[in-house]
Amino acid sequence: MTDVINTKDTLDKNLEDYEIQEVLKNGTDLREYALQIDKGIKEAEKNSVADYIRESENIASLHNQIEECDSILARMESMLLVFQNDLGSISNEIISLQKRSVNMSVQLSNRQALKGPLSSFIEDMAISETLIFGINNVPVTDKEFMVQLAILNQKLNFVKEQEFKETKACHDVKDVLEKLKIKAVSKIRTYILEQIYKFRKPMANYQIPQNAMLKYKFFFEFILTNERNVAQEICNEYIDTLSKVYYSYFKSYASRLDKLKYEEVPTKDDLMGIEDGSKGGFFQKSNLKNKSTIFTIGNRGDVLAQQLEAPIIVPHVQQKSKYSYEALFRSLQYALVDNSCREYLFTTEFFHVKAGHAQELFDRILGKTLSLLVKNVENYVLECYDCLALFLCIQLINRYKWMCHKRAVAALDSYWDSLLSALWPRLEYVLKLNIQSVRECNPAKLSNKELGPHYITRRYAEFSAAMLSLSEQFPSEELSNLLLILQDEVHCFLLKMAAEFPQRIHQLIFLINNYDMVLSILMERTRDNTKEAESFREQLQARSTEYVEEILSPHFGGLMQFVKEGEQLLESGKTNELANLEKKSMSLVASFTAGWKQSLEEIHREVLVSFPNLVTGSGLLQMALTNFVQYYHKFAKLLTPNARTQLVNIHVIMVEIKKYKTNY
Repeated sequence: MTDVINTKDTLDKNLEDYEIQEVLKNGTDLREYALQIDKGIKEAEKNSVADYIRESENIASLHNQIEECDSILARMESMLLVFQNDLGSISNEIISLQKRSVNMSVQLSNRQALKGPLSSFIEDMAISETLIFGINNVPVTDKEFMVQLAILNQKLNFVKEQEFKETKACHDVKDVLEKLKIKAVSKIRTYILEQIYKFRKPMANYQIPQNAMLKYKFFFEFILTNERNVAQEICNEYIDTLSKVYYSYFKSYASRLDKLKYEEVPTKDDLMGIEDGSKGGFFQKSNLKNKSTIFTIGNRGDVLAQQLEAPIIVPHVQQKSKYSYEALFRSLQYALVDNSCREYLFTTEFFHVKAGHAQELFDRILGKTLSLLVKNVENYVLECYDCLALFLCIQLINRYKWMCHKRAVAALDSYWDSLLSALWPRLEYVLKLNIQSVRECNPAKLSNKELGPHYITRRYAEFSAAMLSLSEQFPSEELSNLLLILQDEVHCFLLKMAAEFPQRIHQLIFLINNYDMVLSILMERTRDNTKEAESFREQLQARSTEYVEEILSPHFGGLMQFVKEGEQLLESGKTNELANLEKKSMSLVASFTAGWKQSLEEIHREVLVSFPNLVTGSGLLQMALTNFVQYYHKFAKLLTPNARTQLVNIHVIMVEIKKYKTNY
């Protein structure tokens, strides 16, 4: 409204200024103009009064309406003030309710959070009638007793934990739980000791009570947790009982096995270099049954193969049979492995021990037994001269040690080491005795001087092949070195023995027969690439080459000498001197033509008679014939054309040679 009035005043003022400017511009008299304006104002006033008078009723009505509106607005104002006060009160109530709701929500959350632990606490702390009845009245072998024992164990552990926290509720149940614990421990102790005492019965099967104890292994865990004195008592009783049981069993079993051992055993006179059939020697006992010589493996190696895990020997069943030492050793050690592995696994599982504690417990149970078995082996090796038996025992130990590790049992490692420390030195000692016997053997004093394989060589071949084949899985550098020394001594012996034959060809036949026999046995029973086989192969090849020259020389010596001299002359360029040998060559051609067939027949017969091994003899014969053909070719090339025409045609010779070809 004020803005409208101000705008109107501004317009009026602008209008007056315009009118004044117009008056001044037209030159109108100002007094007249003022009177004129004054007159206009009075007329306007009169007109305005008249208008008010005409509209007086309307103005009065408008006044009344305005007053009524003021009254209504006043009432509305009072109502709104009341509403405002009411809303303020409601807002305060809402805020109050909201605070109460939040408080109630927090209380509910706290109660819900407390409900689980409190329920669990009450459940863990409370002792039910079922628990009391189960511990007091149900037999220990009943499944229900095991269930209630687990519950009791849980409650005992829970109360111990709460006592540490000084929970007062523990005092309400402590006495009852203690009585239940004593009752449970008493029943369990009685049951476990009953199972332990079953081991003491004669001919008892140890696995039955052990399996029963493992079925209820939680019993010992419960006692170990809640009553260590009783647990120690049970453990000591078990150790004392099983220690005596195992010692008695293995002492008796070892004693009965010893009665099954061969009565005839090798002695210090039964060495490789001792002459066959010498007085007091093992080899003169040709009436032995089911017994190989101490240098031949035979079927003794079966203890490392199909018999390794075979059932043990039952003495009273096999009382009429006799066995080699390694067979009895295998049976005893396999019984020990089986019992020891089962015992170790049982003790670790039942008594809840590991690592060092398990080893300590195992040693307390089987230590006395193991000492007995080690002592028995030490007593045996003091008088043992059987290298194969000693080495087979060593290989059995290696395999059984690996078997124990495969079963996750390393508790016998120190026992195996003790046995090896007794066996290895004795094996080395006896091996050195054999080496010394070969070294000191005097070929001149030996009665056997045949060209065939010597018995000492056969012993060496059989023995070396046996030792090499047995050591393939678990090789030993010390053994390899001793075998190489023995090989060198055998080489020296063969050379000394060959020197006893006056003719060189007989020496070569002897050496080839012996080298061939050794190589054949080594190739048959060991790998092809052994050092021993390679050494004898080289020796055989060298002696065979020399033998071929020796066997050809008596029959074709002149021809061979002519070829060698002629080739030397050709190499030095003395062809004239070669032509001067025509007379000599003609004589050789005539001699050759007259007797070459008979010479081949004699060579064939001599070779086959000299070598018992037909394959070797056939190979040497073919080698000799090949060399003969080569010499013949060279001889033909060195001849003059005149002499060459008198030679036997090479095709005729080849046809004759084919007659001596064999299928070996």
